[in-house]
This record gives sequence, structure tokens and C-alpha cells, in this order.
Amino acid sequence: MMSHSPFAEALARIAFLVKREFRAIWRDTRSRTILILPPIMQLFLFAYAATFEVNNIPLAVLNEDMGLASRDLVADFTASPAFTSVARLTSAQEIGPLIDDGDALMALRIPQDFSRKLLAGKSPEIQVIVDGRQSNTALMALSYINDIVERFSREHARTSGIVPSPPQLVTRAWFNPNMDSKWFIVPGLVATLTMIIATVITALSIARERELGTFEQLLVTPLRPPEILIGKIVPAAVLGMGEGLTLGLLGVLFFDIPVRGDVLLLVLGLAVFLLSVTSFGLMISALTSTQQQAQIAAFCFIMPAVILSGFTTPVGNMPETIQWLTLFNPLRYMLEISRGVFLQDMPMSVVFEHVWPMAIIGVAAASAATWLFSRKLQ
Repeated sequence: MMSHSPFAEALARIAFLVKREFRAIWRDTRSRTILILPPIMQLFLFAYAATFEVNNIPLAVLNEDMGLASRDLVADFTASPAFTSVARLTSAQEIGPLIDDGDALMALRIPQDFSRKLLAGKSPEIQVIVDGRQSNTALMALSYINDIVERFSREHARTSGIVPSPPQLVTRAWFNPNMDSKWFIVPGLVATLTMIIATVITALSIARERELGTFEQLLVTPLRPPEILIGKIVPAAVLGMGEGLTLGLLGVLFFDIPVRGDVLLLVLGLAVFLLSVTSFGLMISALTSTQQQAQIAAFCFIMPAVILSGFTTPVGNMPETIQWLTLFNPLRYMLEISRGVFLQDMPMSVVFEHVWPMAIIGVAAASAATWLFSRKLQ
């Protein structure tokens, strides 16, 4: 009779528990309802209804004119509370990397003939390049720019006695040429709703076992605590992956969201992201005794995670201390990956910059969940 290796036996035990967990989730009406209806309803609700307000918009300035009029216009922008000057550029080639990396939301480019045309009473052009991935913020910023340019034109006419035609804004929206807010919201919802589903499912898993009286039966099996946790994580991660990809597909089909990047990079990001959030869910499950307690605790985790992710308010607008806290939030990194893959064709190297922090967070959370679970069994 052939003897199986300890590793093969452990895999067999985990596979048994994974199948058992899938059956338990599907039989539980509460879990089944959470999986199907709320994510789809929220996708459509937020896509149509969500709006955002921001301030301190990061602005890069390329002043190719350097005349007195152009310097006055730049001063009007830097004095406005709506904008924060993050860079003074010397060439147009510097604009692309700043916006690609998210260091600047907008770039203001003043051409060489700006002051000359203004003094000649002609209508000079001003180019504004915006990051269309944050369409609502960009639209608000464009309205601020129009107000500043109009005030500048009136003040210049008053002080110089020359009444020129108002400067013309030439606007280019990168990554979102139509400035459709759904292009910004829906990729964010793919990550956010996936987190909610995966966290709630894992948070309810052990609490459900306790309420049904099957937890004690699980403890007398040969399963070790790490194997039990893996068996709980895998079904939630698989279901979360299915939810995320389904929501992404709905976004493409119903809202015409483009997919400019590699879908496999999105899958990679989701896989590591789900390791993190399911581990947090297991920590909650290990600390609670009933499903009601687990739901409340999951809500207390989910709400701060969403607020600190940059989904509703850009991270750059938050106080510096709060920005440090966002570094421990896996949703912050997954939002960047999701929006980058859908709208930007984000390269693998940049995706990896967001993947490895999520991996560290996931390993730390899984280790904490294992410790809490083992302590509970003592």
C-alpha cells in the first residue's frame, strides 16, 4: 500500500475543506444574496450617481513665454487655493511622465508668443493637459482655470488699457478624452466591490461555523489551523475573483469602459489583493463569535478602507499623517492597478510597484489571522 507524503495529505485535507466551504456559502441564503445582488446594484448606482469634490489640485506649469503677462498669469494660478504647484517645467517632454505617474493632475502650457499676442490685442492660446482618469476632478479644475483666465483678462485690460480677445484654452484630456465620469468610477468600483464581497464572506465563515455548531466538529478533524484558514481563504478568493472580473465585464458592456492594458495584469493584481482582504476578513472572523458581530466588524473595516483608498477623495488631498495610513490599505494599490489597466495600459513594472505592498500586507494579515485563530483554540 502506497504511503502519501505529508504535503499531499495536507493538500487533500485543504481541498476537502474548500469544497465544504463552497457548499456552505451556497447553502447560506445570506451569503448567496451578498454575492449576487448587491455588487451589481451598487455598480450601476455609483456609476450613475456618484460625484466628487476636491481641492489643492496638483498643477505643473510650462511657461515658454516668460514675459510679464505670462508670469502674472502663472502667479494667479499659484495664488489660487484650488491649485497646488508641484512642478515648474522647462520642456514639453516633462509633461508626460508627471501625468502618467499621477504626480500632476493638470499641466498648464503657455506658448512663446503669449505676451506678444496679448499686447497686440490678439487672442493668445493656452494649452491645458488634464489627466482624464480622474474625470470629475479634471472637469472641476477646468472650470477653475476658466475663471482664473477670465479674471486675468479683465485685470490685464484694466491695467494696460488694451482690450484683447480673451485667451483661448486648448484642452487635451489624457486617458479619458470625453471626460466621462463613469470611466473613473467604474474601474474603482471593480476593486471596491470585490473587497466588500471577499471581506464579508471570510468574516462570516468561522462565525457561521460557530453558530451552526460545526466548528467543534472541524477542530477534531486532522486539519491544522493554517490548513483551516487556507480552506477558508480559497473559496472567498475564487468568488471574489469571479465578482471582480464580472463587474469589469459589465463595465465594458454597459458603460463602454475601455480596456487598454493587459487583463492578466488585472488578474494578478486582484489575486494579491484578494489575499490581503480575505486575510483581514479571517482576522475579523477569528475575533467575533456571531455572524452579526462579524458583519458589524467587517463594516468597521470596509468604510475606513474605502475612505482612505482614494476612491472618494484623492490621497494627495488628505493630511500628510492620513496619507501615511493609506500605505497600509490594500485598496489604495488595487485602485491604481484597476484604473491603470482599464484606462492607461499600465506596464508590468508599474503594476508590480503596487503589487508588492499588497503582498506584504496580505502576508502580515494572514500571519495575524493564524495567530489569532491558534490562540482561540487554546
